[in-house]
Amino acid sequence: MTKPTRSRVNEEFGVKRDISRPPLPEPLPAPVVDNHCHLDIEDGDGWLDPAQALELATSVGVTRIVQIGCDLPGAAWAVKTADEFDAIVAGVAIHPNEAPRLDLAGGLDAGLAEIERLVTTSPRVRAVGETGLDYFRTGADGVAAQQSSFAAHIQMAHRHDKTLVIHDRDAHDDVIAMLDEHGVPECTVLHCFSGDADFARLCLDRGAFLSFAGTVTFKNAQHLRDALVIAPLDRILVETDAPFLTPMPFRGRPNASYLIPTTVRAMAEVCGDDLEALCTAISANTEAAFGGSW
Repeated sequence: MTKPTRSRVNEEFGVKRDISRPPLPEPLPAPVVDNHCHLDIEDGDGWLDPAQALELATSVGVTRIVQIGCDLPGAAWAVKTADEFDAIVAGVAIHPNEAPRLDLAGGLDAGLAEIERLVTTSPRVRAVGETGLDYFRTGADGVAAQQSSFAAHIQMAHRHDKTLVIHDRDAHDDVIAMLDEHGVPECTVLHCFSGDADFARLCLDRGAFLSFAGTVTFKNAQHLRDALVIAPLDRILVETDAPFLTPMPFRGRPNASYLIPTTVRAMAEVCGDDLEALCTAISANTEAAFGGSW
């Protein structure tokens, strides 16, 4: 298997991280899908290659993964990996934080053209994303490039009838405005949903799926739990965003698809849902969002 495209730094805010892998959780009563993962980013005490990641995930009921490539090397890696593994499909895009860097180097248009080529390369590519807006990490001088890139990805999803996977950080109003301007694709996913209940209603009114990550378990994330409570059962997805956003009580340690059960159990507790019923709904929703023939 090809090597990962990049590594996660083992320090955060100047503090050494615990890079040991959390233990396997209790298996889920019904299978679910990790609809957003970055298997190409190395983290922790040794890289989990796709075969290892799938083996561990499957052992606890996480039987399929959507691998997201969010720069040009990562997008190519995602397509190759999805072609090699039956339990993996791909999403490809230029991440909103990558768009200004490419634009500054004069390569954004060429990068978008390459993403569109990859979208048409294989039926294993199910999504255009993650794309969107991130006003947390990119300054005002990068907003125009982000918005231009996001618009191009929205149009790409329409042209090729692909799911649009949106990264939204501190940009709720502009995300909604751009979706309204360019039209919401038939299948749209708010990856790692980061808004409150009011923003959730705006997204749901536009037919979007809300995907919840380990952040929903964080102590300071009541707004996410409020959004989860008002989301209809047929609009909820789950993800890791691995190797990032590890759920409590393992926050800060390396994340992987096998930890999805920790997040799903927390979601069931918040919603008051039967765990098996929630798993069944998440599986059906993921197939509706990304297609079921894999």
